[in-house]
Amino acid sequence: MTKQDTNDEQDVVETSGARSRDMGRKAAASAFLGSMVEYYDFFLFGTAAALVFGPQFFGPLGTTGGLLASFATFGVAYVARPLGAIVFGTLGDRLGRKKALTLALNMMGLSTFLIGFLPTYSAMGMLAPALLVIMRLFQGLSAGGEQAGSNALALEHAPTGKRGVYTSWSMQGTVFGSLLASLVFVAATSLPDDLFMSWGWRLPFFLAGPLMLIALYVRSQVAETESFVHVSSANDTSTLPLVAVFRDYWKALLRVIVCNFLSVVSTTLGVYALSFATGTAGVGANQFLLAGMGGSIVCLIAQPLWARLSDRVGRRPIMSGSLLLVAALWFPYFGAIASGNVLLIAGCVAVLMLAFSGANSVQASFYAEQFPAKVRYTGMAIGMQLGILLGGFTPAIQAALAGEGTGGWVGPAAFAAVMCLVAAAGAWSARETANASLDDLDTTYEPDATSSSKVLAQTDSSATG
Repeated sequence: MTKQDTNDEQDVVETSGARSRDMGRKAAASAFLGSMVEYYDFFLFGTAAALVFGPQFFGPLGTTGGLLASFATFGVAYVARPLGAIVFGTLGDRLGRKKALTLALNMMGLSTFLIGFLPTYSAMGMLAPALLVIMRLFQGLSAGGEQAGSNALALEHAPTGKRGVYTSWSMQGTVFGSLLASLVFVAATSLPDDLFMSWGWRLPFFLAGPLMLIALYVRSQVAETESFVHVSSANDTSTLPLVAVFRDYWKALLRVIVCNFLSVVSTTLGVYALSFATGTAGVGANQFLLAGMGGSIVCLIAQPLWARLSDRVGRRPIMSGSLLLVAALWFPYFGAIASGNVLLIAGCVAVLMLAFSGANSVQASFYAEQFPAKVRYTGMAIGMQLGILLGGFTPAIQAALAGEGTGGWVGPAAFAAVMCLVAAAGAWSARETANASLDDLDTTYEPDATSSSKVLAQTDSSATG
């Protein structure tokens, strides 16, 4: 081989590497924007359910009945999410990540956008709440598949040694989307009450349309992952990924379900703690929400750092250690709320979110690495959505455990702490996957693997040696 041939070959390798890194960045951006739209839309509905949907869509039920019906509509999505995980997981593992994600994003964006056009009960009678429920069902279906697919897309496009960092942008999108929804709704509520209740509440939903188009454009620039193309070209796709997951990868599925008990953190902070602060401790809603927004900003800053650290020291210590810290921090956090001191609350929520951002950022790569490529989308989606069901019921459980007065927070705090401990144990039960290649993961997690099952163990020992 001549020197010129060597130089040409090196140029090809460098060009290929540059293209791979560029596609990895595009996939990370797509994951960020897709998760941002998902959580903007999902969180927006929850805020509107508390403030608007009762009188607008369930007026004849009265104030209390309308609020209960509105919250029930919010909960409909949690029933639809596991079904969405099955549908989009199957599509993603059979037809490709990109096609499934594009469909999920269209469904979420359009259903949210159309809510802004819905007639109210006074205009259309029972048809109005029926249409609202249908739109919420579509939101739940798409949410069941978006984040898992974004995680898989980012992970499989990520450069070697940077899967944690690149995949964490999916979780950045969830935090930013929730924060954006809060900011937009705060702006809408600044209108006079009569204007807000007549048409102002619709404006945040209209914004979902342009956000969806931006996310779709970025997603269109991302190629299908090599992992899926390899599985597809080898005719190794699973005919029924759902059956394969429950039959051959049930341990990984159970682990993801248990680890995703960490979803109690979000619903405790966003629902029960808000109710306890405003209804029992006498803290102003705006003050409490601003403290929570400060915690979200801390999370946005810390998550990429935790993810980068996980690429060096491993997923297990970050996931488990983070959740152990959060378990301990629930008690000073609720004690701060009971004191009514807003600055103390803000400080505690910032520390709690700093700790939680470790598990929140690493979960994306951790869950994706539990399954081989041929069932990665389905296994991750179903595990996440079954685990998140506990988060949906958490506020009701905590309300049942609560005692009287400002000292009644111990039961709810203990419940959240125990669930975090369970999730931490689930994470520690996993093999370390940070230093294994995607090919190693596919080989190791084959159900009939024997000698090849030593791959990750060897990787673990070399990483710790």
